[in-house]
Parts: sequence; structure tokens; C-alpha cells
Amino acid sequence: MNTSSRRNFLKSLGGATALASFPTLLHAATNGSRVIVIGGGFAGATAAKYLKHWSPDLNVTLVEPNAQYRSPILSNLVLNGQRALGDISFNYNTLNTKYGVNIVTKWVQGIDSAAKMVELSDGSKLEYDRLIVAPGISFNPVDGLDFAKVPHAWQSGEQLLLLKQQLDAMPIGGTFVMTIPPSPYRCPPGPYERACIIADYLKTNNPGAKVVVLDANPDIIVEKETFSHAFDVTYKGIVEYHKSVTLESVDSDARTAFTSAGEFKSDVLNVIPVHSAGKIVLDSGLANHATGRWADVNPISYESTAIPDIHIIGDSQGTGQPKAGHIANAEAKVCADAVIRLLAGGLPYAAPMTNSACYSPISTTTASWLTAVYGYDAATDTMKKVVGSGGASIGVSRENHRDMFTWANSLFDDTFA
Repeated sequence: MNTSSRRNFLKSLGGATALASFPTLLHAATNGSRVIVIGGGFAGATAAKYLKHWSPDLNVTLVEPNAQYRSPILSNLVLNGQRALGDISFNYNTLNTKYGVNIVTKWVQGIDSAAKMVELSDGSKLEYDRLIVAPGISFNPVDGLDFAKVPHAWQSGEQLLLLKQQLDAMPIGGTFVMTIPPSPYRCPPGPYERACIIADYLKTNNPGAKVVVLDANPDIIVEKETFSHAFDVTYKGIVEYHKSVTLESVDSDARTAFTSAGEFKSDVLNVIPVHSAGKIVLDSGLANHATGRWADVNPISYESTAIPDIHIIGDSQGTGQPKAGHIANAEAKVCADAVIRLLAGGLPYAAPMTNSACYSPISTTTASWLTAVYGYDAATDTMKKVVGSGGASIGVSRENHRDMFTWANSLFDDTFA
């Protein structure tokens, strides 16, 4: 595939037709069945939208405690000032007014799977015929870690603004230390991208400052050539990369990380803890993956293998597909299609496909890209990467940086507009 074709292919991935493959059962006779969706991120919002788009007679309710969703995609550009938080914030007005999705702005207190009800924070309850759970991630506890002092900034919003404030106030020649959790975690290239963006920012605004990356993984887990070149060449003398470093505890007041490789003091400390499924998944007995951290699901419908009539999509599912916004959008469409078929008395489409794509800004003007296609493999009952599919950019370019915004805006529109 030549450069132009790859670029056009990646641009198309933000659109509704390319993100997931299945013959959609449009306007199925679902007889006003009730579907509740928990979580309004790329997975949940997309599922709610397409359930109503494809089957308007469905009664679809999206339960999300926040009036706005702050996108992790492009969020690292808030740190260097290229984007404001408002630029990556989205509401649910269009899902309600255009598609007819009921929006409930409350926390979910619990799931009563026997009674098929969702209990909300105010004590009220909602009944469902099918439930889709898309709560994103939660963080495993770290001894001594106080997010009010040491931000993770891995969920966009106030944490991101706190990290930016600390970065802007970092003393001249200071040290920024960040930790990367063991895989799987949300957005595989994201931490390496953040290290590059911060190094680029410091190169211009804080000469002599450095970025220390403490990676729990045995090596850079994605786009190794691109990020190795960035660390070793583009930001040589600024980025100090350490692999196979396990975080043990934190002194949040002193901004010090205690690790398997020793003690790392910093002026700004950014700890990204080990990820697990969203709290409601853990609390509801849905996290039945061997690790205890994720929810095992049937890959053709995303229905839980622990509790029937409940589907888990996005970062909390345990299919082995990457945990990121683009593929969450794709999973949501496969799931929505399967739910409609099941409610109409049919069976899920037997050969779904999804794809994962992302752009990573490496500086204020350059970026790289990465994509992969996944298909259902009946022999193993898993979603497997399609042989020969996808690819990665060769190096970085200004053109990739421009295309990054086309891709992101298309994905934003496909989810929230």
C-alpha cells in the first residue's frame, strides 16, 4: 500500500462504514425492548447512538454521571498548549435530540442481574432487557499515591489540567518522571507519545530539563522503531528511558517514585498505575478473566461469559484487542448490531471484524500512525489480528500530524454527532 493509499485508508477509519464489519440488521423488530448503556465514552456513546440509528423503536438509555466527555485522544496536546480541554470535550445533546437516546446523568450504584435492573446513585432503578457496560478503566492502588498531588492524567479532565499546571511551573533544569504500567493498559502508544510531547515542550521552554521514563514492560511495546528514534535521537539528552522497572510505592509529598530499579526523585511526577476494568465491572462479578482484571466476553456479541444479557465493550473487555478509543468505537458497533439481532430473536453476525488505528504526535509538528485489523477466529473463539493487515508509518512527518486531526475529528463526529 503506497503512502497516499495508507493516508486515505487511515482517514476513512474515522467513518461509520470502516470501523467494524458486519451486515447490519437495520430497523429490526425489537418491539420497544429496553437497552441500558453504562458509560458515555467512545464505546458507550457509540453503542447508544447506533442502537437507535439502526433500530429506532428501541428504548435506549445512556447512564453517564458527567455531562461532558473529555477525550483521551489528543489529550496530550493539552499539555503543550496545542489544544484546550474544551477542544476535546463533548456532550450528549445530539444523541438525545437527533437519535432519541435517553440521557441519565447519574452514577450507577449497582447491577441486579437477576432482576435485570440497574440501581442509580439516587436509589432509583432502571429495568433492562439487555445491558451494555462500558465504564472504561479503574486504577489499581499504589501505596502512598495521592492523585491530588501526583496526577495520572490518564483520564482526561481535571487531572490533565493539574499535570499541565505542574509542568508549566517546573523549575528550570528540573526533572519530569513518569511511569508506564504493564500491558494491557489504555492506549498502548500513549505513554511514549506523552514522553515525546513533554520532551519537545521542555526542549523549547525549559532547556536543561529532562524526562525520565520508567517502563514496567520489558521494552517499548508498540512502534518501537519510531519511539526509540525519538528518545535516542530527536530528544537525545532530554529523555532517559528505563525498561522493566516496577513501581512499588510513591511519596506524593516529595514527588518520589520507589521502584525495582531504585528511588527516582522528581520536580513533576506522573504516575500511571496498573489498569483494571471499570469499578462497576469489578463490583458486579463481571471481571472473570484469568487475571481478575477484565471481563471475558463472547467476541461476536460482547456478551459476558459470567452473566447473561450483559455485554461489556471498550477498555473493560478481555478479548485481547487493544484498549483505545478507536477500537472501542468499532466494538460498540459490533455489539449494537448483535444486541439488535438478539432482541429480534436472531443470532449475532458470525464473522465480525474490527480495526484499531491511532496517530501519535511526536512533536508540535510531526506524528506517526499505527493500524491493525482484527477478525473473529472460530477455531480459537477469539478476535485475532488479520495476517497482513494494518501497518505503521515509516518514521514521522508533518503530513501525519495534519492527518491526525482529520482522523480524530471524524472519530469524534461518528461517536457524538
